[in-house]
Amino acid sequence: MIRQTAFGAAISTIVLASAFISSSMPTHSSINSSTHKLIPAQNVPISSNQVASFTNFKTSELEKSVFEKINQYRAARRLPKLNLDSQISKQARIHSQNMASGKVPFSHKGFEKRVNIIPIRYQSAAENVAFNQGYDNPAAEAVRGWIKSPEHLINIKGNYNLTGIGVAANKDGEVYLTQIFIRSR
Repeated sequence: MIRQTAFGAAISTIVLASAFISSSMPTHSSINSSTHKLIPAQNVPISSNQVASFTNFKTSELEKSVFEKINQYRAARRLPKLNLDSQISKQARIHSQNMASGKVPFSHKGFEKRVNIIPIRYQSAAENVAFNQGYDNPAAEAVRGWIKSPEHLINIKGNYNLTGIGVAANKDGEVYLTQIFIRSR
């Protein structure tokens, strides 16, 4: 069986309630822009002991697993735990479903719109996405990949207090995961 893993990260911050958006790229340089910049997806090495044939994953259990693993990581580093928000999770889930169905490519396309739909006043927002196939624990694989990636780790360790997670799988066994991070006002 072929195993695949890919990741993407995005950061968007509203600066002093202005219309400018500051986007961070892997070089950590910031620019004011009205368009959203993407951090390209990366291929991450995968270990041979994690291959699994596709089964009907319970996406709600995978979402819970991602939430717990991210908070465990943050707690181990004395960072405050994130609170799970159903409105944020709804937008993350819709994005994962759209990627799984092919409605949108594996990307952060529509990130600003997703965040702006969420009825929470916020200072900053970020997003991690992952795609994998052929693993018995897609949530653990995604979190491991995010932690190994400096761009994703910035989001995980960021000054956020709310999060939402959405997972979707398609008939080909491709699992798409989206985590949105919010720093509310």
